[in-house]
Amino acid sequence: MTQKLIPLQRRNINASQLVLGCMRLGGDWNANSPITAEHYREGNEALDAALEIGINMFDHADIYTSGKAERVFSQLLKERPSLREEIIIQSKCGIRFGDESNPHRFDFSSDYILDSVDGILERLGTEYLDILLLHRPDPLVEPEDVASAIHALKASGKVRHFGVSNMSHGQIRLLQAYSDEPFIVNQLEMSLHKIGFCDTAVSVNQEAWRNNVFPEGTMEHSRLENIQLQSWGPLAQGRYSGGSLEGQSESVVQTAALVAQLAEKHNTTRESIVLAWLMTHPSGIQPVIGTINPQRIRACKDAATLRLSREDWYRLYVASRGVNLP
Repeated sequence: MTQKLIPLQRRNINASQLVLGCMRLGGDWNANSPITAEHYREGNEALDAALEIGINMFDHADIYTSGKAERVFSQLLKERPSLREEIIIQSKCGIRFGDESNPHRFDFSSDYILDSVDGILERLGTEYLDILLLHRPDPLVEPEDVASAIHALKASGKVRHFGVSNMSHGQIRLLQAYSDEPFIVNQLEMSLHKIGFCDTAVSVNQEAWRNNVFPEGTMEHSRLENIQLQSWGPLAQGRYSGGSLEGQSESVVQTAALVAQLAEKHNTTRESIVLAWLMTHPSGIQPVIGTINPQRIRACKDAATLRLSREDWYRLYVASRGVNLP
């Protein structure tokens, strides 16, 4: 399989195929916990490792460590003033945590989106976001309201591009029908452990399809509309790259063994094999690496150039399924 441009690159956005997820910057999720020198040190080491392996795109959300992740990243940018124009920063909004008066909820109202972006920009210390994602579907969404917020953010220069996270193609189409700005990203949980995105394709007209929660047609819609698919949790919490296998299913154990064999075959790391499995998919998936451990980040280096054969790709897929293909 030949290496192709990913959808963002086809839109002339010079994004690396690997993305560093910044969810763990800033320590715990207690908003009252201070940001420490250790948090800044961790951030700098993670940033150095990411840049070293060619990553130039960084994924945030306004809720990550209750806003502290963006503040840590802001300090990293202040220490490297020329870096902002060389990287792509993506953040998300739309999730509201519960408190004494209100429940945990999602909010795509225009006012909340606009206020959220102002908060994101203040915490990041930047004048614009390259990409804003709507974090999780809001059942009470009014697409006209979202379109109004997007128009205002684009006109003001605060956000250059827009996308979504955890949405089906039907939800994207509804939003797109009211907005002149294209939704160019959809971030979903996909990994060698979360294989629903493949099972929707091979299980059509099969009984097993009925138990698959991955939205049918979303992969195909993304390819037709040049929407960048991003995967969160792409390393599968380390199941196949050195994590403990105690209590894991037989399919996980066998898949981990196969990953190790392929890593030896390709003279690379297990992390690179796990990510390459995703990146070999013809939709051009962007894995969002969730670790800030610099050693694990560097271990992902070869994934950017490694593409698995069709046979090895299917070996891993079938091993993870734990059952043969139909």
